[in-house]
Amino acid sequence: MKDIPVLHAAGGSIAEAYENALVALYESGIRVKSQYDRPGDPESIDATMNITVLHPWADPMIHKAFPGGIEDLREYVMELEGAKDSWVKNIDDPDDTRWEYTYHQRLADWGTWRQKAPQAAGRPGTGVDQVAKVVEKLARQPFTRQAQMITWMPAVDLDAYDPPCLQSLWYRILEQEGVWYLNCNVRFRSNDAWGASFMNMFGLTHFNRRMIADPLGERADKRVELGRLNWQADSYHIYGKDQRDFRARFHERLSSSAFEDRVFRFFDDSIQEIWHEAGEAARVKIALHEGRNPGS
Repeated sequence: MKDIPVLHAAGGSIAEAYENALVALYESGIRVKSQYDRPGDPESIDATMNITVLHPWADPMIHKAFPGGIEDLREYVMELEGAKDSWVKNIDDPDDTRWEYTYHQRLADWGTWRQKAPQAAGRPGTGVDQVAKVVEKLARQPFTRQAQMITWMPAVDLDAYDPPCLQSLWYRILEQEGVWYLNCNVRFRSNDAWGASFMNMFGLTHFNRRMIADPLGERADKRVELGRLNWQADSYHIYGKDQRDFRARFHERLSSSAFEDRVFRFFDDSIQEIWHEAGEAARVKIALHEGRNPGS
């Protein structure tokens, strides 16, 4: 087959759209090698995927079939809000083995570590705060087509072993009966469908709520809700090494269980209790990792 298939999936909630996307990928994706394969690994299942979530802030929001739990989702949301930006390494120190980037650092402080002058490298707070600029732009002109953020830094990422998968976030507002609806397009160059895409989708939905919609509502004195989310992945894939787990924990259960048994409702009291407890645990974990007193 000479062409990469372009697949489409949709759902009312994140969990429904995620499930439909995995089914479409498994049934219609091509088999192809990846640069991360180990000797003997089967080929990846791959496609270009477009996923539309009609109501991203609605339940059922959480699908049970992803490699993680509520605690992992909570920590990831905190990471997208900047809790781990200090984990990015200083490129002036050859012995620094910390992360190359975080998504939040690339979005809210773009260019600080790598793209700016060498004397600025490794010192946060000197880059471009794209998050603040997008909120400001939408408040001033909600129908603008220019409200977008990027992560890619070509001077570095074209030669990086593991460059950012997330590429851009694009926003536009539609108004209905006095309410602003934040529509969002997300583009990933590479998206691990089984190992990462659900957490990505869940995390960026919370990012849109807390980092864009809420401050935009305060700035514009408007009620802002999340409109549809459109998710574009240039390569949406299941690695060969993960396909046995995918079939056992997801695909083979589709015919033997009801959809309601495969999801959690995020706004249920029981999940909210776990969510808040997980937030406290994640704050302690991050503080200990950074050598700080968790109580400070």
